[in-house]
Amino acid sequence: MNLLETLQKFPDFATVPDEQLQWLIDRSEEVNYPRETVLYKPKEPADHLILLLDGRIRIDNGTNSLGDELFMYDPHSIIGVLPFSRMTSFPSRFVTQTDVRILRLHRDHLLGMIQNCYELTASLVQQMTSRIRYFTKQAQQNDKLASLGRLSAGLAHELNNPVAAVVRSVETLSTHLRATPEAFKTVMSLDLTDEQVDSVRAVFFKKMDQQSGIDKHQLSLMERTSLEDDLTDWLDDHGVDDSMDLAGPMVEYGFTTEDLDWLLEKIGDENLAGVSNWIVNNLVTEKLVSDISEASKRISTLIGSIKNYTHMDRGTGKEQVPLAEGLRSTITLLNHKIKSKHIDLTLTIPDDLPSVCGWAGELNQVWTNLIDNAIDALPDGGKIEIISQRDREFVLTKIIDNGTGIPEDIRDKIFEPFFTTKEIGKGTGLGLDIVNGIVEHHNGSIKLKSVPGHTEFSVCLPTQ
Repeated sequence: MNLLETLQKFPDFATVPDEQLQWLIDRSEEVNYPRETVLYKPKEPADHLILLLDGRIRIDNGTNSLGDELFMYDPHSIIGVLPFSRMTSFPSRFVTQTDVRILRLHRDHLLGMIQNCYELTASLVQQMTSRIRYFTKQAQQNDKLASLGRLSAGLAHELNNPVAAVVRSVETLSTHLRATPEAFKTVMSLDLTDEQVDSVRAVFFKKMDQQSGIDKHQLSLMERTSLEDDLTDWLDDHGVDDSMDLAGPMVEYGFTTEDLDWLLEKIGDENLAGVSNWIVNNLVTEKLVSDISEASKRISTLIGSIKNYTHMDRGTGKEQVPLAEGLRSTITLLNHKIKSKHIDLTLTIPDDLPSVCGWAGELNQVWTNLIDNAIDALPDGGKIEIISQRDREFVLTKIIDNGTGIPEDIRDKIFEPFFTTKEIGKGTGLGLDIVNGIVEHHNGSIKLKSVPGHTEFSVCLPTQ
């Protein structure tokens, strides 16, 4: 089969006259390559229109690992530079999957094609339009998956902590409750009047109402040890067994020797040991239940953030979106990454911040990319400031970090597709391009200001 017959089989050339295909053949070069030949590396100049006559070519990220393949071109595919295309370099690695045969036309001939071959040019422009549509859709989908992927590890860690706390507290509570019957026997053997019972109940619930009394997080280790020693000595002096085991929970809820003096005066020496054990037994139970409750609330908060972030339980149409909700959910899901770098993050949002009209899922993608990029740009202990405020009929949201800044010579390129300053395999260069596309989709604007120590992305979105 000659070259003309081969080109006639290209679906994109179905309406192209033979003389124009021959024009293309006369100015092109036919080349053969064996399998696993690297045709182009990332950022190498794109100087040719390539027609894949036979074989398969894959696009990959160059890691030669599972999931490395990004796309596969089959026979009769059109690759490389097209008429009116702004493509100057290859974004990824192009490798022959099999033995291949290609026909390539240097970009210097494209102007002549435009001037002399209308149908051929039109078919290639249509190919470019389809390519842009496909890769834009694919890039947006990949970026959504990448955003969720970046959140997944931290989210698993954030969920693991409260889940482990619940499991641990439930196991401890189960063990603790096995000892309750013996404690109950001791309590039943006490000879307490109604007035004395009321006194025990009063001091117990007083400490409960104080919500743990002296907060252990406000006590230094030395202060806490000193209080435990004081209570242990007091209990020892009054003949109470297991004084060290009792002192810890009492300190947890703010008991002091003055409280024990008051209790002793009300119930007498003969009831002190039994009452002390009853109080501590119930304090331990309350503490374990409180720990389970707090961990469960944390799990509920995380699940709520996931639902908000992914826009579950809502329609997919345009609606009024509360930005504060989306920003807080995004920060919650990125919290593990923020904490791992000891980043000081502040969020300033007025209570009367208006909603914006748009798509919550897309806007959450914007916040994820901008905040995640800020985290990546910061050293350990850096700072991020997020400010959202009304600006006439708009809502202006600023994401500011105190990193090294973006060099002046690349600031104009950061919103371009496939441009990235990250190492190979750590960034696609699609994040800010997609951010820009989403903001434009909302009839908004995004601006960058950057000097060393202050990088600021400003996103302005209309309220209507």
